[in-house]
Amino acid sequence: MIGVRSEAGGMKSEAKLLNLLCILGALIFLALAVLNALLSGQFFTTDNLFITMVCLLMALLFAVNPLLYLKDEGKLPIPFQKRLARRAEAAALPQSKPPLLDAKGRAVPPDVRSMMANMKQKQP
Repeated sequence: MIGVRSEAGGMKSEAKLLNLLCILGALIFLALAVLNALLSGQFFTTDNLFITMVCLLMALLFAVNPLLYLKDEGKLPIPFQKRLARRAEAAALPQSKPPLLDAKGRAVPPDVRSMMANMKQKQP
């Protein structure tokens, strides 16, 4: 049929439109916060600080969705993510030594294991 889009393509265009609307809403609330800061006579009053914080909170709420979408698509670089992934992979690798067990058969924590290793080295 002509003019029929696949469901996945329709969902992508809807997500892009909704993300664009969310970014627009976040920018509007940021502009309101800046306008409140610039145009108010005394900025450090309770009312002005409250309005500014509400505008910034609303901007954050609108900005979270597009940021998470970009992260899921792999288009948002996250600092230190590769380093953390390498650490997780290294922790998941099996250890070459068998685990040290206590009298009840439970695994000994790493700090106790290091103390045991130090005691074994000191004895001749």
